[in-house]
Amino acid sequence: MTTRILIVDDEQGVRDLLTELLEQHGFDVTAVADSDAMFSALSALPHALVVIDLRLGKEDGMNVARQLRHKSVIPIMMLTGKGDETDRILGLELAADDFLMKPFNNREFLARVRALIRRTTELSVPARRDDLSSHERISFNDWTLDLTSRELFNAAGQPLELTYAEFNLLEALVRAPNRILSRDQLLELTRGNETEVFDRTIDVLILRLRRKIEPNPRQPSLIRTERGLGYIFSAHICQC
Repeated sequence: MTTRILIVDDEQGVRDLLTELLEQHGFDVTAVADSDAMFSALSALPHALVVIDLRLGKEDGMNVARQLRHKSVIPIMMLTGKGDETDRILGLELAADDFLMKPFNNREFLARVRALIRRTTELSVPARRDDLSSHERISFNDWTLDLTSRELFNAAGQPLELTYAEFNLLEALVRAPNRILSRDQLLELTRGNETEVFDRTIDVLILRLRRKIEPNPRQPSLIRTERGLGYIFSAHICQC
């Protein structure tokens, strides 16, 4: 099945350029100019990735990404101008999975698109629940992380939605409990060299995770900060 990508940009020239580039490399593309068309396209056909320009003409791309994230865990890549690091940090905290600065190299854009899609393929495949005994699972506190189906469950067995970046970070933390991991180590474990990194990437993803799994995100007990060193996952781990 051909992978479909959704482009959201108010400039016709950008939409045409990205559509041609992606179609040349085997992707199906839907290209739209605003959020209304974006949500219509997503409801009509399944898409593997959404690319949103940060500076849409009549809309704030950040708000569009935030609205989408509230409705879906689909991977979001945002296109941003030079010098917008503050927006990139805020965007990662609120919604996006990756950013790419314009103007960009076509090969880098394709590599980043493929990396996001590859890392989220598992999330689009329904998990087999008839043989959970074969799943690799790790439990901590009242949570169970299923590494096979890439799902996180609370004490009642209800799944909690995580984006691909949040899941990868949590997996890295639970695989090294009670050990201090630096930002560089966590970046290598969760994002590798396929995506742009900057100092605050891990910090904002930690904030996102804390909001989802900590009893009190303002006083975290699971993911603790070791000032000047990195982060430590403080929990008793049980491999099921």
